[in-house]
Amino acid sequence: MRLTRVVTVACAAVLALAACGGGGGKEPAAAKSGSGSKLEKSTITVGVVPVPSSSPLYIAEKKGFFKEEGLTVKTEIIQAPQAVMPKILNGSMDAFLTSYVSLMSIQDSGAAKLKLFQHVQGGAPGIAGVVVPKDSPVKTVADLKGKTIAVNALKALGQTATQAHLGEAGLKPEDVKFVAIQFADQIGALASKKVDAAWLVEPFLSAAVKAGGTQIIDTTSGPTAGIPIDGWGVSEKWLTDNPNTAAAFHRALAKAQQIAGSDRNAINEVVPTYTQIPAPAVAAMKLGTFGMEPDMAAFQKLADLLQGYGYLSAKMDVTTLIPAKVG
Repeated sequence: MRLTRVVTVACAAVLALAACGGGGGKEPAAAKSGSGSKLEKSTITVGVVPVPSSSPLYIAEKKGFFKEEGLTVKTEIIQAPQAVMPKILNGSMDAFLTSYVSLMSIQDSGAAKLKLFQHVQGGAPGIAGVVVPKDSPVKTVADLKGKTIAVNALKALGQTATQAHLGEAGLKPEDVKFVAIQFADQIGALASKKVDAAWLVEPFLSAAVKAGGTQIIDTTSGPTAGIPIDGWGVSEKWLTDNPNTAAAFHRALAKAQQIAGSDRNAINEVVPTYTQIPAPAVAAMKLGTFGMEPDMAAFQKLADLLQGYGYLSAKMDVTTLIPAKVG
């Protein structure tokens, strides 16, 4: 079995605005999983993002967990889950890595009916935050009033988490301006004073501090402590149409997720193989918690924040995004 990586220059940068590659159609129900059940599809295509959160899938490949289940997993590097919804809907992509914010936004928009197939990473202190440049007059959160803050995408996790901290400091949403700038360009935007502050994740956060910046907000602590970051998403229809394949894929992912949660070295070993992050940087960066299940209270709190800021049209019960049973 071979894990196919589709990587282009446009896709290689973390969260670059692209969705690459092709896909695979439905196959005859002939292959059997490790449990002996016939698979509706023996080859599946999964959308991945070149960040540490994708590591459980690559751990599963390296350990042979997919092969044990009779599965061949092909990958496509993606940026925004929204961009690959046509592929999810037409069946040319079977699953995808998604932030919880994107999962809820897509569900709320009606573009697709989705389920959280497997949790990946929850927030932990130090993995994301707001940085100001060297010699900035901004020393506290309250000093951000009237300032411009860069985020990788508007009305997504960065803006939501940052606004929660601004509110705790007494600032209103309209007191700051958010602008969308890719992570790779944010340190330059800070240095040139194009923006007053930037919301960054690892490894960009450490790089910004190393360049002389000062982190003034840890956006995975305080009012946003423990918020779920990302997981694997699938469509409701895919789960219904491919129950045996879904069960086999889930068993393999779950075993890899357990390894990721207990062995940091397993993550360190695979991340450099599918990202442009060098091994020393991977080993040094802070990561969130790789658990088996999301913190449901924190999940609901994130949904409530999104709805409160107008990013969701209505209050969402996050339990509806969790499948009753896979397999």
